[in-house]
Amino acid sequence: MYKFLFTAFLALSSLNAVEVKEEMAVPYIAYEIKMGEHFDTIQGQCLTCHSFGYIINQGPQSKAFWSGKVKKMENAFGMDISKKDASSVVDYLFKHYGNGKLK
Repeated sequence: MYKFLFTAFLALSSLNAVEVKEEMAVPYIAYEIKMGEHFDTIQGQCLTCHSFGYIINQGPQSKAFWSGKVKKMENAFGMDISKKDASSVVDYLFKHYGNGKLK
């Protein structure tokens, strides 16, 4: 019974939506992207799914951290990447957004 009421509430609540007649601007955030060797791999493997902000917002991290992120993208999100490209991505991220520590 509660499921039915909840479903009915959700279905009917959209009838109260308000139409916005004025233009709305989507904010643009210009992230500082560090160019370098293997950036083309970053574009092909990382930026097809998420913005560069995701990378920058991690903060300076170790090489092990970046390697773990790449493995997470492969295992949890199904990123199809070769071992060579994965290594290139980790190298780029560590060089430009690393903290200098391997672990």
